[in-house]
Amino acid sequence: MVNLRFFELRQKEVINICTCKSLGCPVDVEFECKSGRILALVIPGPGKFWGMLGRDCEYIIPWDCVVQIGDDIILVEIKEDMCLKKFS
Repeated sequence: MVNLRFFELRQKEVINICTCKSLGCPVDVEFECKSGRILALVIPGPGKFWGMLGRDCEYIIPWDCVVQIGDDIILVEIKEDMCLKKFS
């Protein structure tokens, strides 16, 4: 098993293998405080009006949906509408 730093994880492009669509790069992770286990990747959602008006949602991708982490990309298998969460 190879160790990976968060900095390195943030530089990898996330690709949904169901749609072959690039979702962007992770900006954060959710983890369980007690165990330190990673629960999900957080990726900025699509921008409003070509990204000029900011974003109002983000992808929360469960760690169990990560299929493979390569040198440059992270492959995930998700239904995008199920992982896209609006900011509250």
